[in-house]
Amino acid sequence: MRVRVLQHVPFEGPAAIEPALCAAGHELAVTRLDAGAPLPALADFDWLVVLGGPMSVHDEAEHAWLAPEKRLVRAAVEGGRRVLGVCLGAQLIAASLGAAVTRNSEREIGWYPVARAPGAQASPLGRALPARFPAFHWHGETFALPPGALHLASSEACAEQAFAIGERVLGLQFHVETTREAAAALVEHCADELVPGRWVQGAGAILAPDAPFAEAQAVMHALLETLG
Repeated sequence: MRVRVLQHVPFEGPAAIEPALCAAGHELAVTRLDAGAPLPALADFDWLVVLGGPMSVHDEAEHAWLAPEKRLVRAAVEGGRRVLGVCLGAQLIAASLGAAVTRNSEREIGWYPVARAPGAQASPLGRALPARFPAFHWHGETFALPPGALHLASSEACAEQAFAIGERVLGLQFHVETTREAAAALVEHCADELVPGRWVQGAGAILAPDAPFAEAQAVMHALLETLG
């Protein structure tokens, strides 16, 4: 399949998603919205991957591409494309379909467990999730479930961690694609967000030798295989 990745900042790329999809035989191209690249046409891709970023879905005045990006995401969902949104990307799916994106009660940054939601196994994507697994988080906002979405997962700090719409649309508030290099880039470029908090880890914990990158990426592989 032709996979198009929408990237919003130079330091938050597809990470482990790219080699996984390429190894599965998919053709992957990245659109750098932060660098002024034009959005693709709906006919240009079979699968849309919408990545994260430090901006809010509401920051249309600062980022002119946000409004047309939401329209493209909605068109992709309605057009039957596969759509995967990660962090900001999941919030963009929700917002494009009319769901609210608001400040979460607490900022959640670092490695915290995610639990599969009751009823999630009604979806193949929910069945791909373990009952409990480690995930990397870096967000201060959260989404409401868009119309027709099934709640898939939650954490102690954030109730809405994942949703599925049918078998082709998946929104993940958490990160399971993060590599050690990708996490280090976030720590470097967003260090101002690492302020003490109940659900905020320091750089040492995020990049600890025993940080569960491999275990999280195993979840990512299962989700990509199910979605693909």
